[in-house]
Amino acid sequence: MRDVLDAVADGELSPAAAEARLAGYVTTGAGRFDAARESRRGAPEGILATGKTPAEVAVLATAALESTGRALVTRVSDTDVDAVVEAVAADVDAAVECNHDERARTLLAQTADHDPPELDATVGVVTGGTADGAVAGEATAVLDAIGATVERVDDVGVAHLGRVLDHLERLRAADVLIVAAGREGALPTVVAGLVDTPVIGVPVSSGYGHGGDGEAALAGMLQSCTVLSVVNVDAGFIAGTQAGLIARAVSDARSGGE
Repeated sequence: MRDVLDAVADGELSPAAAEARLAGYVTTGAGRFDAARESRRGAPEGILATGKTPAEVAVLATAALESTGRALVTRVSDTDVDAVVEAVAADVDAAVECNHDERARTLLAQTADHDPPELDATVGVVTGGTADGAVAGEATAVLDAIGATVERVDDVGVAHLGRVLDHLERLRAADVLIVAAGREGALPTVVAGLVDTPVIGVPVSSGYGHGGDGEAALAGMLQSCTVLSVVNVDAGFIAGTQAGLIARAVSDARSGGE
């Protein structure tokens, strides 16, 4: 503890970083940021922008950058992004690179000295149609933060099974697959019947009519006759995190647990 306090007194460590080391979290005016989540769970905490003001998002993102060297924010608006960028410029004593995926509504900010993890594992992120891309993009952002290699296979819905079969070799080469689909949600079931890889199905609210808010896709995946796991509707973050944990286990096994 004394080393941490001395580092704060000498200006080598921010109060937020010191609190993170001692308590495992950082207390802010917008709530607490779980700085120890990655070391405890193998995946970083995501800051959900929905339900928060842009100022609150910016405060939490700043705390994340100061304590862990990066901030992953999901479901952001342009106003949220502007607030984070402004706060970073004013409050973070380091160069920060911000990567905003407008369609996926994600923001990944990292300090210049942050050493991102690299896993020896590949996650395939598959979509049934272009409309599923936002949810797939959210999963991809999480996987990028975790350090997995991402292989995207887009627009291979079951309306033409040949599209899936054309990419079968790539799908089978992945260590884990995330398959996002709307409408009746059949694609994860089809893919899971063709590979020996763990499949995580993500129902997407990209359909219309009865069950078009993702309910039909969710029910179809839950009733799958092939073995797969299913997350909630539009839950790209959850799917990305779960796939990332599997990828981390695969990478550790390949490295002999080092």
